[in-house]
Amino acid sequence: MELSEFNTDTIIEPFRIRSVEPIRFTTMDQRKTLLEQAGYNPFLLKAKDVVIDLLTDSGTGAMSAQQWAGMISSDESYAGSESFYRFESAVQDITGFKHVIPTHQGRAAENILFTTIAQKGDIIPSNTHFDTTRAHIEHNGAEALDLVIDEGRQPLTIHPFKGNMNVEKLKESIKKVGRENIPVIMLTLTNNSGGGQPVSMENVKAVSKIARSHEIPFFIDACRFAENSWFIKTREEGYEDKKPIEIAREIFSYADGCTMSAKKDGMANIGGFLALNNDKLAQDCRSLTILTEGFPTYGGMDGYDMEAVATGLYEALDEGYLKYRIRSTAYLGDKLIDAGISIVQPTGGHAVYIDAKEMLPQIDPLEYPAWSLTNALYLIGGVRSVEIGSVMFGLQPDGSEKPASMELVRLAIPRRVYTQSHIDYLAEVVIHAYNQRKELKGYKIISSPSVLRHFSAKLQPLDQ
Repeated sequence: MELSEFNTDTIIEPFRIRSVEPIRFTTMDQRKTLLEQAGYNPFLLKAKDVVIDLLTDSGTGAMSAQQWAGMISSDESYAGSESFYRFESAVQDITGFKHVIPTHQGRAAENILFTTIAQKGDIIPSNTHFDTTRAHIEHNGAEALDLVIDEGRQPLTIHPFKGNMNVEKLKESIKKVGRENIPVIMLTLTNNSGGGQPVSMENVKAVSKIARSHEIPFFIDACRFAENSWFIKTREEGYEDKKPIEIAREIFSYADGCTMSAKKDGMANIGGFLALNNDKLAQDCRSLTILTEGFPTYGGMDGYDMEAVATGLYEALDEGYLKYRIRSTAYLGDKLIDAGISIVQPTGGHAVYIDAKEMLPQIDPLEYPAWSLTNALYLIGGVRSVEIGSVMFGLQPDGSEKPASMELVRLAIPRRVYTQSHIDYLAEVVIHAYNQRKELKGYKIISSPSVLRHFSAKLQPLDQ
C-alpha cells in the first residue's frame, strides 16, 4: 500500500502543554468597577482580573522543559558561576561580541550604556526608540532622534521592511549635528513602536557602513532579533536558504554591540544583557554594573535565570517555533483585516497593532483615542492591551504636549501561552469594539509622573 504524503497549511503549536494556569472570568459590571479603581489605566489592573493579557510579550512567555531543567542545575555562586559562563558562551556564540554584561532586564542595559556614553547636547539616532530607551537617553540629557523610513509611519502601506532607518536622513543628521555629538547610532530589531516591523539586512549593512565611515559606534536593540531574522529569511532575497541563527550572526557582525531584553527573544521571564567589543567601554560599563546591578558575572540575575536565557536564545531561533510564532500573529491580523479593521500592515512579529486614529476619528489625538480603545477592549472582554500613542509619547522633555505620529493599540502576544481558541475569542472582542466605535469617547489625564507616565498615570473619561 502506497500512501500520499500529507501536506497542510495548518500551523499547529510546536509544543505540548503539561502545566496549566486557570483564568478567572469577570462580568462587564465587575470590569467597569475594576477599571475605575485602576484610574482607567490598564497597567494598574491586577493580573487576576484580566482574561487575555496582551499588555506585553516581555517576560510573559512560557518556558520549556529544557529551560526548567537548566534552572534546576544552576550554579548560584556570587562570582564566576558556571551558569554565567554558559550564559556568556551562548551570547558570544550568537552575537560574536567579546564582552557580555548580564543585567536584570533590557532597560538596565540601556541605563548602563547611556549613563556611560550620553550627555547633554548629544543626539542618538535610531529607526524608532521605544519608551524605556527614549527615557534613558533623555534622562541623561541627550535627544532620542527617530529616523524610520516614511512607510514606517503609514499603517496601511505595504512594505516588507517598514522598520528600516532612513539612511539619507541619518547622513543629514550626522552632517548637521556633528559626529562628536553622536555617541552611538541605534537600530531597533524589530521596530516595536512602529508596529513590530522588521529591518532588512540591506538596511543593517547600510547603517553600519555610515556609522563606521564616521567612526561612530553602532549598537542594536536586539530584543526581537530572532523574529527579525525570520522576516529576513522569508522576505529578503538571498536569505531563503539561510538558517535563522546564521542570519542573526550576520546582523550582529555589522554592529559594535547590543542591548538585549531577554524577556523577549531570550524566552525567559527576566533577564537581559549588554554585549560589546570595545574594551574601555566594557570596563566603564562593568564599573557601573557593580554599582547599580551587581557583580559582573551575575549583574542582577540569578544563576537559574542565566541558565534559562542561555537555552532560550537558541529556542527563539528554532525554525519550527519561528514559523508558528509569526504565522499565529498573522492569523489574528488576518481576522481583523477581514472585519474591516485598520491595522499596521504587514502584521508584525510579536503583536498586532490596531490603528486607533483611523478607527476613532471623532477623538482628538490629545484626547487619546488609542487609550480609549484599550479600555474598551478590557470592558468588553477582559482583554488587556497597551496604548502606543500620545499618552506614551506625547509628553515632551520641556513639559509640552505633542500628538504622537501614530495612535496604535498593541496586542502583544506572549510566547507559547495562548492557543488558537484564545486568539479567536480575542478577535471577537476587537470586532465587537469596532462595531461600537462611534460610542467611544476620549480621556483626560488627571495625574501622572514626568517620566514614562503611561505606566502609572490616572485618567478619566471625558463624558464623566
